[in-house]
Amino acid sequence: MNKYLVSFALVIAFLNVNAQWSDPEVKIMNDAARKGVAGSFIKLSDGITHYEKAGTGKKGVVVLVHGFSVPYFIWNGFFENLVKEGYLVIRYDEFGRGYSDRLKKEYTSDVYSRQIFDLIKGLSIKEPVSLIGVSFGGIVSANFTLAYPKLVNKLVLIDPASETEKNKKNITEQAFDEMMAKSSEARANGQLEDFKYPANFPNWVNDYKVQMQYKGTRKALVSTTYHYDTISYLDRYKSLQNLNKRVLLIWGTEDHAVPFKYSDSIRATLNVQFLSISDAGHLPYLEKPEIANKEVIEFLKK
Repeated sequence: MNKYLVSFALVIAFLNVNAQWSDPEVKIMNDAARKGVAGSFIKLSDGITHYEKAGTGKKGVVVLVHGFSVPYFIWNGFFENLVKEGYLVIRYDEFGRGYSDRLKKEYTSDVYSRQIFDLIKGLSIKEPVSLIGVSFGGIVSANFTLAYPKLVNKLVLIDPASETEKNKKNITEQAFDEMMAKSSEARANGQLEDFKYPANFPNWVNDYKVQMQYKGTRKALVSTTYHYDTISYLDRYKSLQNLNKRVLLIWGTEDHAVPFKYSDSIRATLNVQFLSISDAGHLPYLEKPEIANKEVIEFLKK
């Protein structure tokens, strides 16, 4: 679930506040939990990060930044295609997600930017990277670019987080956490709302539920909602204009998580190359890969 389905989770939580429930977070993320997991692990300044790196790098380096809560499996297929095209491609789990560490601190924009910075340096990447961010990963990519402009070549924003309202009106962070705990099953099933054709992704919910077993996962989502940024996301995108970076904006026309209409606001404040993908929801590169892959490859080549 990305940040813009939080209101959905709130409704479900209120309806189930008196219902029987059991907290799915019963395991600890540690070396034992990571045993046999595909990918690699690296110790960064804030903790251990799960990542995958592949490709020759003949055409450059690409870092994939996932959204609010779905970890790096969200790039399955897209990752492999970029590798096949000759790029060195890195995807990773943000802290609090997937098999990366759950942090005992607030999940601020600095934490997310520092994770990318440490990962690039830790993997000895010497050239500027192209960032591709989906949903919440869009604003993470934008903030990283603003903080470290010399480390970024190009940006691809896919249905990026654009809402400026905070989803915490009239409710404390603790109360929100309790409601999230009681709506765990609904939150997992709600992931399918990112697709127009959810039947095409039959394993999505079960894959998502894996991370929900680990203590600190829910806290990461709640903390991010309350502490990620104090400046409107639209203002962040507007600030990118001063850096003269090339930006590709992709949006599914039937996105219900971050509605298509928000593309107008970003395009009004930031000079972008724009691709709208019809008959696709919040993750258009998965529902229409033949269209998205071609556009991204052409953009990266230029």
